[in-house]
Amino acid sequence: MTTPPDSPIADLSYTSPETPSETPSLKRIFLGDDGLRAGWCVLLFLLLVALCGSVFAMLVHHHILPKPPQPPKDGASMVMTPRPASIFEFVQFAVVAIPAFIMSFVERRSFQRYGLVANRRTFTDFCTGFFWGLLALSALVGVLYLAHGIAFDGILLHGATAFAYACKWGLVFFLVGLAEEFVFRGYLQYTVARGVAGITRAMDPTNQYSHVIGFWVSAFLFSICFFALGHLGNGGENFIGIFQVALAGTVFAFSLYRTGSLWWAIGLHTAWDWAQSFLYGTPDSGNLALGHFFATHPIGSKLLSGGADGPEGSVLGIPTLLLVAVIIHFTLPRRPYPLTPDQMPPPENTTPGSSALYQD
Repeated sequence: MTTPPDSPIADLSYTSPETPSETPSLKRIFLGDDGLRAGWCVLLFLLLVALCGSVFAMLVHHHILPKPPQPPKDGASMVMTPRPASIFEFVQFAVVAIPAFIMSFVERRSFQRYGLVANRRTFTDFCTGFFWGLLALSALVGVLYLAHGIAFDGILLHGATAFAYACKWGLVFFLVGLAEEFVFRGYLQYTVARGVAGITRAMDPTNQYSHVIGFWVSAFLFSICFFALGHLGNGGENFIGIFQVALAGTVFAFSLYRTGSLWWAIGLHTAWDWAQSFLYGTPDSGNLALGHFFATHPIGSKLLSGGADGPEGSVLGIPTLLLVAVIIHFTLPRRPYPLTPDQMPPPENTTPGSSALYQD
């Protein structure tokens, strides 16, 4: 199979792993068949994240950057404004992107390997994800309206003011999507998947699906568990909302598994949050946006309406996200996925010098 010309790792080829006897045992503690072992990479990455976080905390302390928004202590919804929200989300992205960029040099890999692929599909992936995200959230709000779970009170913004807030919140939620997708499904997702795949191959050298096991074990940790935990501090969150955060993380991970890129998920993430917060004026994970187009409020049962959590806290959000997963399955054919030697199928199915890519 020919490697696509826009592949971030077009020059990667399979090489037979060295036998333990060919490499000093001490060196094997730090280096595997695929370079620096995943565990050491994760440790070094987290140290760099802590260092970057300390630098940004110092900038906040000296009032160079605004303090991050703090949720109300009484659990009420937090009101967001565009400027501090955009700065906070950019800082969140920078705190993980800068260490990942440094690690790309340490590991001698392309930065694009961690999900932010730059090729001819990037813009299309983002726009397609945005389209489906806007459509899915609008369908959810429409069903809630028909089921008497939400009421529309009128239009709050008009003309240039509406356009300005639409752009401001579009930037904010693009940064939200970029930051959250890269934090939970970027460097750590890739590196832990690489490590788990290597362990799986060590336990069973004939395992054809070590790369699949590695990917989904890593996705379970970051896209489901940690992604849900990261939303627990939001005011107004409820149990169904947290469950749907975990389900949404699974859906985002599924799009990454199908495409090898984060851009489809970033587009959907951006549109979903933008439509909730700006377009329909509903709470988003318990947070409210200052400056939104429609004025709405939840009515009836919180189980149906989502209450202070917004539409994604409604029980109707579950079938909506499952429908998005079906859309991914039928609209995103499995692409050649860049793999490392530790993730690849056994050597008998991959001849030396062939492309280090896997395709269903």
